[in-house]
Amino acid sequence: MIRRLLPRKVRAESCAPDAALLLYVVLFFAFMLLPIIIVVVVAFSATEYITFPIQGVSLRWFRRIYEYRPFFNSLRVTLEIAFLSALFGALLGVPAALALTRWKHPIASLAMTFLLSPLSMPFIVLGFALLFFLSAVGFGASFLSLLIAHTVVSLPYVVRTVAGVYRGLSPNLEESALVLGASKWQAFRYVTLPMIRPGIFAGCLFAILLSVDNLPISFFFGSPATSTLPVVMLSYLENSFDPSIAAVSTVQLVFALTFLLVIERFYGLKGMAPAS
Repeated sequence: MIRRLLPRKVRAESCAPDAALLLYVVLFFAFMLLPIIIVVVVAFSATEYITFPIQGVSLRWFRRIYEYRPFFNSLRVTLEIAFLSALFGALLGVPAALALTRWKHPIASLAMTFLLSPLSMPFIVLGFALLFFLSAVGFGASFLSLLIAHTVVSLPYVVRTVAGVYRGLSPNLEESALVLGASKWQAFRYVTLPMIRPGIFAGCLFAILLSVDNLPISFFFGSPATSTLPVVMLSYLENSFDPSIAAVSTVQLVFALTFLLVIERFYGLKGMAPAS
């Protein structure tokens, strides 16, 4: 009622910021989503080359993923590396985050900065340094070297998310469990672990998604037996420019979306909130 009583010019001026914000949001999502939509559409092209709009619809390029064995084999390596690096990142990162968060000493701050340093380093520089170091210790370009490199990249995400959740928890909860007769392991298992589980989950999720899409680190450790999917895709593009790359990208997109939907279905966004 009050809005109707306002002059038309005042109402127009009050709606202008809302319209500008709506336009910005629409343009932002169009900028983000249109390239992805185009890639998905091109994956169903019937032509031998990439063109848009597509001239006919076909599933031939999805069959190409299975027929071209490097695609299929590298996808298996990619998933193995992604889940194993997240696992080892959690095994190493969770104890480090818990210890450094509660340790009130300047060394703790330095150690935390060191563990988070891969986040601020270019992946090309990090991959080059890891290649020299792992080759010097005798690992070379192997599955183990690739796993170590991806774990180094995954570790900061687990440390950061777990430390963020654990820092917001009161130490009185753990102390109460110890006073009531629980051992340190029992206090961790029944009190601390349920409360930091959202941080572990979020860190591992970031680690998996980052590993699946990681090209700079994987490129330095690629071999016929250890090449990940992004490396094989880059190599394939150097010799061919057909829509099979769009089909592989679509499969990656479907995997990521399915992974997130399954997690949302069984874990949910509420499960990512810290326990109160």
